[in-house]
Amino acid sequence: MHFSNPLLVSALACAGSVAAAGVVGEAFGFAAGTTGGGDAEPVYPTSIDELTGYLTDSEPRVIILDQEFNYIGSEGTTTEDGCRPDSNTCPDNGGQDAINGANWCDGQTAVSVTYDTAGVTSIDVGSNKSIVGSGTSAVIRGKGLRITGGSNVIVQNIHITELNPQYIWGGDALTLVDTDLVWIDHVKTSLIGRQHIVAGYDASNRVTISNSEIDGSTSWSASCDEHHYWAILLLGEADKVTFQGNYIHHTSGRSPKVGGTTLLHAVNNFWYDNTGHAFDISENANVIAEGNVMQSVKTPLNEGAELLFSAPDDSANAACQDPLGYVCEVNVLTDCDSDFSSAAVTSFLSSFEGEGVTATSASDVANSVKANAGVGKL
Repeated sequence: MHFSNPLLVSALACAGSVAAAGVVGEAFGFAAGTTGGGDAEPVYPTSIDELTGYLTDSEPRVIILDQEFNYIGSEGTTTEDGCRPDSNTCPDNGGQDAINGANWCDGQTAVSVTYDTAGVTSIDVGSNKSIVGSGTSAVIRGKGLRITGGSNVIVQNIHITELNPQYIWGGDALTLVDTDLVWIDHVKTSLIGRQHIVAGYDASNRVTISNSEIDGSTSWSASCDEHHYWAILLLGEADKVTFQGNYIHHTSGRSPKVGGTTLLHAVNNFWYDNTGHAFDISENANVIAEGNVMQSVKTPLNEGAELLFSAPDDSANAACQDPLGYVCEVNVLTDCDSDFSSAAVTSFLSSFEGEGVTATSASDVANSVKANAGVGKL
């Protein structure tokens, strides 16, 4: 049986349920069965070179991080032409200029940019890895993780931060591409230049993102208001993503943006203080959003979304019973400029059959998520 309530997951973790040495709890939702490094002897890197070596090799690994690993300056700095996008209306007061990633600057005003070279490329993580932080000590500064070309990876209790936050295209914290069975749990991301979490365009397949904190607080903002725009991007082909118990705050967009043919089950999350939009759903993505709390979110759902079941009321939510095994939970929205209760498409609900999670009432979600999401809260 797999549990979706963050409080229940934490309680079981304290009782000693482990998927692998060093890992607390076990993967649930679409990533159920992920074991990471299994029962491999834990290793304790003491330098960035040693950490990179463990992450990228072909051996099953349980990698315990009990200190900060600072990549800033390790590859020098780069000065080159970037650009000032139209969104940067406050260049002298915290706006984001852009590195020319993917030729993004074509046709925009050129400016010189100087950035930390390490931040724009991620560490490629091999298959069968558990990367687990100890207490609140595990910080990866100035470098993201890219899980690619493999499968069966657990990232737990790690804080990834300071990836050229002043620049769009400054770096992504967690990237998933061409992979399968990935569990991201009790992770915090902050001060990221581009995406906090990105999956796609190639398939990421079965993924669970749980009990994690997406902290968009920043001094450099595409929206010029100290809220990060580029939060979560899920664009994989036929990906199945369980997104549960997470705390997404101080963002202004892409929280998340969902496309490709992704199936996303967003359950019992807490969105707080979003000055733009939360969900941005393209025509081929299928999303269930239930038992969530949104507080002070300007636009919970961008216009144009088609395939969303927003669990609007008890009557409509009964449609969940056959495919999911329970009646979906109503979302709670407060101090929002609009709601998404009219989005109640049910035609795709059967695609979520067998996920193995059960939502709880949204009544205590804000408190439980803030108490359990992020690092040092296992």
